[in-house]
Amino acid sequence: MEPAGLTLSSGLTLKLLLVGDSGVGNLLRRFTDGAFDPRLTPTVGVDIKTKRMVVEGRAVQLAVWDTAGQERFRAVTSNYYRGAQGVVLVYDVTRKDTFTGIGGWLNELEMYTSSSSTVKMLVGNKTDKPDREVERKEGLQLARKHSLLFIETSAKTQDGVQHAFEELVIKILQTPDLWEKGPAKKGVQLMESSAQQQKGLCGAYCALI
Repeated sequence: MEPAGLTLSSGLTLKLLLVGDSGVGNLLRRFTDGAFDPRLTPTVGVDIKTKRMVVEGRAVQLAVWDTAGQERFRAVTSNYYRGAQGVVLVYDVTRKDTFTGIGGWLNELEMYTSSSSTVKMLVGNKTDKPDREVERKEGLQLARKHSLLFIETSAKTQDGVQHAFEELVIKILQTPDLWEKGPAKKGVQLMESSAQQQKGLCGAYCALI
C-alpha cells in the first residue's frame, strides 16, 4: 500500500527502492535532506522520503523507499519491491562483505520486481574513506555482468549522490512502459548521458546495457 500524499496533482510520481546490507551509509538522507550524520543508525523496516526534481525539463516526484537496514527485518522488504520503477543496490566500498551481499539482493529483485523493465543501478558508497576493499573495476564488472547502471558515491561529501538519482530517473523516463498507463510500449534503449559522452570512457558514471 502506497503512503498517502505521494501523488502530485501534476507531474509524474516514481517509486524507487534502495536496498543493500546494513551499514552501507544513508544515501537517502543526503539526497533528500542534504544532511549527513555519521552516527545515524541503520534503517529499521522501511524509511520513505519524497523529493521533487526537474529532470530534462520534466517535473517528477520521487518516492524513495529505503530498506537498507538491519538484516533481521529483511523478510519485510519483499513486499516493497512491487511497483518500483527503479532500484538502487548499495554497497560499502570499504566492506567487501556488503559487495558480496549484492548477489542476494539481485536474487530478490529477480523474484519480487513486478516488471522486467525495472531500471537497476549499482552504487559503491563511502568513496571518501581511505580503507577501500572493493576496487571500482570490481563494481563495474559486476554491473556489466548483470546489466546494471553503475556509479560510485560518497554520502559524506555528497560526491555523485545527486548525479546517481538523476541518471536513474533519466533511464526510467526513457522506458515509457514503466510509467505510462495503457498498452505497454517498447522501452527505449538506455543511452549514455551527455555528460558521460563528453567525459569519454567511464568517467564517474557508466551507462550499461
